[in-house]
Amino acid sequence: MASEEKAPRPLGDLERLVMEQLWAAPGALTVREVHEQLSLTRELAYTTVMTVLDRLAKKRLTERERDGKAWRYRAASPREELAADLMRDALDRAGDRREALVRFVGQVSDEEAALLREALARLEEREG
Repeated sequence: MASEEKAPRPLGDLERLVMEQLWAAPGALTVREVHEQLSLTRELAYTTVMTVLDRLAKKRLTERERDGKAWRYRAASPREELAADLMRDALDRAGDRREALVRFVGQVSDEEAALLREALARLEEREG
């Protein structure tokens, strides 16, 4: 992420639900398709879904393309990339970045700690 770009903010509940639909889809979805999927489990106005998708596009979390009169939306990046960006932003906002990292690592499972050690080892190999 370029330094002049605005850092991502955690997604609201509805934004997260919409993004989940986009991440799960094999291709780009229209507002109507997202609305139909979300309407299976909750009551939402079509215009609400349209507004959320438009907001996500303005935040550059989605990409959109014209399909006749409709827009088709897809996630701009995988969910893991968004999670990493959010984690980096949270560290940037921490008063003491080092202490925040130590506390985070102290809360991970043994399996997650092993993954972190493997990732750090790979970084050291690339730099070495």
